[in-house]
Amino acid sequence: MNQHSFEVLQYQEIKSQIANFALTSEGKQKIMDLLPSTHLKQIEAWLDEVSEAVNILNKSASVPVHGLEGMERLLGSLNKGGALRTEQLSGLADFLDCCEKMRRYMKDKEFIAPRVSSYVHSIENLPELASEISRCIRNSAVDDYASKELLKIRKQISIETERLKERVQQFVRSNKYKSYLQENVVSQRNGRYVIPIKKEYRNKINGTVLDASASGATLFLEPTEIAAYQDELEWLRADEEAEIHKVLMYLTGLVEANEVQIRLAFETMVHYDILFAKAKYSRSIDGTKVNVNEGNYLNLIDAHHPLIGQKAVPLTIELGNPENALVITGPNTGGKTVTIKTVGLLTLMVQSGLLIPVAKGSSISIFQKIMVDIGDGQSIVDNLSTFSSRIKNIIGILEEATPRTLALLDELGSGTDPREGMGLATAILEQLYAKGTTLLATTHYSEIKEYAESHRGFLNGSMEFDLETLKPTYKLLIGKGGDSQAFSIAMKLGMHPKIIERAHQITYKEEKQYVSSDIDPERIKQREKQVIINKYKNHIRKNANKATSVPIFTKGDNVQVYPSEEFGIIYSGPDALGNYIVQVKGEKQSHNHKRLKLYIAAKELYPEDYDFDIIFKSVEQRKLNKSFSKGHIEGAVINLDE
Repeated sequence: MNQHSFEVLQYQEIKSQIANFALTSEGKQKIMDLLPSTHLKQIEAWLDEVSEAVNILNKSASVPVHGLEGMERLLGSLNKGGALRTEQLSGLADFLDCCEKMRRYMKDKEFIAPRVSSYVHSIENLPELASEISRCIRNSAVDDYASKELLKIRKQISIETERLKERVQQFVRSNKYKSYLQENVVSQRNGRYVIPIKKEYRNKINGTVLDASASGATLFLEPTEIAAYQDELEWLRADEEAEIHKVLMYLTGLVEANEVQIRLAFETMVHYDILFAKAKYSRSIDGTKVNVNEGNYLNLIDAHHPLIGQKAVPLTIELGNPENALVITGPNTGGKTVTIKTVGLLTLMVQSGLLIPVAKGSSISIFQKIMVDIGDGQSIVDNLSTFSSRIKNIIGILEEATPRTLALLDELGSGTDPREGMGLATAILEQLYAKGTTLLATTHYSEIKEYAESHRGFLNGSMEFDLETLKPTYKLLIGKGGDSQAFSIAMKLGMHPKIIERAHQITYKEEKQYVSSDIDPERIKQREKQVIINKYKNHIRKNANKATSVPIFTKGDNVQVYPSEEFGIIYSGPDALGNYIVQVKGEKQSHNHKRLKLYIAAKELYPEDYDFDIIFKSVEQRKLNKSFSKGHIEGAVINLDE
């Protein structure tokens, strides 16, 4: 896997959406650091976990995953010779309480989530530690009753403080010093009580000046006769701090004695946070658990791009049975790029242990590398640099591709001379196929479409286009290359037929007449089909000395049609392209010879003089044929197959 593939396929955006469901900063960070796995057993375990977590959420969505904030810093502070702070110990108490709630939460989930509920057993109950922290720490401060000595010291502090306050108030209310004071108030400087006196009376009162006003007219003086009280209070406060430190060290020692259990509990709770974030995200996209394999078999049924959602037209695609290369043609903005991105992104998600938006029964293969070459939408001015950078990228793909690689190539060979681009694209496809790489490529070149049609291991696909609305339907059609719609669209929009006829002559090196009726979609398809047949015939004439590899099937042969694996009976063929008319489930269909495999020959099924009309024609047709053989029947019509 490489960062370029992650960026192009928007894998990071998927992780960001999952992280939004996490409740802790530790969980969010680990999700953002998540990478796809290439190990089958690990991926299967991840998928089982998330599936069970979804089952839990369906029963009870309120998962007690909280109290983890600051735990990572707390664990990092242990065994450093210092005491934990009171707020850290309070946080630990909250964490231990959360662990206890998680144990109770998972108690009744064993039947619907045996794997996920079993993780709670690694969270050890630590009642003594929790009890001691609760006894000693209240409101993020050491409680008076944390130790007998601390209680004694704080009582003394309280008594001495009251004595000091009373002595200071007496000093302020004294008539002896009343005229020396700036005002009858008591304030503090550096934690010590002072009185405000006028500057000119500094020598009238014994004491120490601790501060002065901004103007210097007022001095804040600590009288000598109350300094002794304040010194005594300072000593008591020092004793209090020492005793607090002893309590914190005592609690820190208890925590360090249980460090292994706390660390394991923390890791388990973070794992729960990540797991339920995945599950919540999977529910938000209506995700389904898929089958995973290492055999390069891909079968997506009604798949949606997770960043587009239900607005996307469902994608159904099967590769690896036996074809492992798909060439997709179709108009611009027809959805070709989204299609291959969807396959790549869903594969990354499954290898990250995520459920994906597909129908049940879908399968995805595990790939060691997912490599992409998808255009960045640069302007025509940058075509040279774009082509150069993409060729460098493709060179890297060719060097690193293996049978365990999924390659996604968008508009292969574009950005240069069409003839050279077509040749280069074909050679690249050949090389990747020879390496056993699973391949999805989009192209505008009709020659590549014909190449895929005539080579084993390749499958054609196209993005459907509605000629009536002149809009793409974004639906992928497998087993059929896209027809060129440029002339049809131009005709539909009102371009003069003579211009289109000239364009056809330049493109196909042949004369063709265009009339208004040609805008009918069925006639367009027939015309384009005839163009392909003519080109194929020219190719056959040029290569007349070369042996053909088209297998000969006879009428009545029982064959298996790929990739659907349905059974049919040969009706007629082959034509110039090697296509046969096959009757499948009562319907006559055209299939290329390379999609057909002989199952039982006709000579093994039927006698030599067998009447095949029994198979290929209805009872009504056979009756009419018999009646016509005797004479004319007014108003009767027989539909003859082509």
